[in-house]
Amino acid sequence: MKSVIENTVAFVKEKLEGAEAGHDWYHIERVWKLSKKIAATEDCNHDVVELSALLHDIADPKFHNGDETIAPKISRAFLEEQKVPEEVIEQVLFIIRNISFKNRAEIPANPPIELKIVQDADRIDAIGAIGIGRTFNFGGYKNNPMYDPEIKPDLGMTKDQYKKSNGTTINHFYEKLLLLKDMMNTETGKKLAQERHDFMQAFLDQFYKEWNVD
Repeated sequence: MKSVIENTVAFVKEKLEGAEAGHDWYHIERVWKLSKKIAATEDCNHDVVELSALLHDIADPKFHNGDETIAPKISRAFLEEQKVPEEVIEQVLFIIRNISFKNRAEIPANPPIELKIVQDADRIDAIGAIGIGRTFNFGGYKNNPMYDPEIKPDLGMTKDQYKKSNGTTINHFYEKLLLLKDMMNTETGKKLAQERHDFMQAFLDQFYKEWNVD
């Protein structure tokens, strides 16, 4: 499977060339490394973990009019071309379909450990210093306001509302990022998330201090 992993790396790098900086190859690479780090502490199928981490954002719906079917189609075609066993393909596609924060209410009970691992890795890359950078980068990409004291976070958004949201970048911390620490599945994920969560809290404290010219 080593050659398949290498081919997947090359495929993803090519597909994501020129992608928005928060969802580019370097995001994939970090999630891949985090997934391997967490997987080393769990009893799991490492091939499924690595392939899922590498392909999880091959066609992020945010950049495809919300279409969640494109990524599984692209991934299946590639994995079949690589002669990956059907059982592995199905596991990878299951993770791709269920990894997203916006789909959290739709995940079946008792999901496989491989999904838990890659999901933790993806969520860890959404918080901390990297998460702050990615959040402001995406807010700029969408031309969203950085902060507006009159616009309060909306913690009750449906999946469709979340997908269409154009709220402020600071509100995104409360609507998603600060919630992720308590959504970690693995012990390793929980430890990694805590440090990054604390960093975000410190950043927000400093942000408000500077915003209010205290």
